[in-house]
Amino acid sequence: MANTDDISPGGEEGWGRSGSSEALLGGERILNQDEIDSLLGFDVTGDDSLERNGIRAIINSALVSYERLPMLEIVFDRLVRYMTTSLRNFTSDNVEVSLDSISSIRFGDYLNSIPLPAILTVFKAEQLENYGLLTVDSNLIYSIVDVLLGGRRGTAAMRIEGRPYTTIERVLVQRMVEVILADAKLAFEPLTPVTFTLDRLETNPRFAAIARPANAAILVKLRIDMEDRGGRVELLLPYATLEPIRKMLLQQFMGEKFGRDNIWEGHLATELWTTQMDIRAVLDEQQLPLQTVLNLKVGDTLMLNATPDKAVELRAGSVHLTTARMGRRNHHIAVRVEAPLSRTARRAVQEMSSS
Repeated sequence: MANTDDISPGGEEGWGRSGSSEALLGGERILNQDEIDSLLGFDVTGDDSLERNGIRAIINSALVSYERLPMLEIVFDRLVRYMTTSLRNFTSDNVEVSLDSISSIRFGDYLNSIPLPAILTVFKAEQLENYGLLTVDSNLIYSIVDVLLGGRRGTAAMRIEGRPYTTIERVLVQRMVEVILADAKLAFEPLTPVTFTLDRLETNPRFAAIARPANAAILVKLRIDMEDRGGRVELLLPYATLEPIRKMLLQQFMGEKFGRDNIWEGHLATELWTTQMDIRAVLDEQQLPLQTVLNLKVGDTLMLNATPDKAVELRAGSVHLTTARMGRRNHHIAVRVEAPLSRTARRAVQEMSSS
């Protein structure tokens, strides 16, 4: 007699079916590789442009998409236009600058992804009191050196591996970086005045740490082409650097207002000046027992402590405005203001106008 415990639920044919997408073991379903990749959020095609899902989406949920700061695209479009003109003047060559991508990335992941050798420029945003990073790849470094030192056109810049950058190469790259930072200042000018100052040049990413590895940052990739030569420039701004101007970067267009409308303020102020307000002239105030007030009858007389020469208090509600003198004008009883408005009254009017 055959032992049925050793027989799989689907038999040998159940494991080898070409159309089967799942397997059963002991009555439990086992996930195949595609389902595991989907659960973990991995993309076997390597396409980073697709939206992450699964556990990978939870891990990356701390990153804020740059699309929540729409003004950044306008700023970097301006930067591309300024760089095209300034680098043409700097190199005396036909230079084309293009914006490849704007993305969010963790600072530690970016440092690990920098292709070496490269020159990393640490700069400071003076008004924002924080730092940024500008990376120039080796292709652009050798191309700039070749162009500025009179290399012939039509020949690719020679790349020498295994040696550090010379002083001449570092100085020429520094001059180019200073031109780019000056253009960045002009790009941010309509939004807010920011001065970008070169701090230092580094070739080791470990010495260019301006933020914690887990901190989020904005990465802008720029492509610089000089006919048959060129390379990449990558501008990285941590979110901590952009935090002071976050409200401005949230604008959909330049000059957008947030929670404050000057037109409405002017209209409200105009209406307040024409508002009707009741003013009471208080001759005297007395405190009486409740029993005396309840016993008042028609014909009772209340003696006031006011004399013809005593000042009268003018009030608006419970706010003391000023003092006045009681008198008569034609057939009407009148009061003449004797003092300017009190500080309490002025403060109350200002608060009404500001609210």
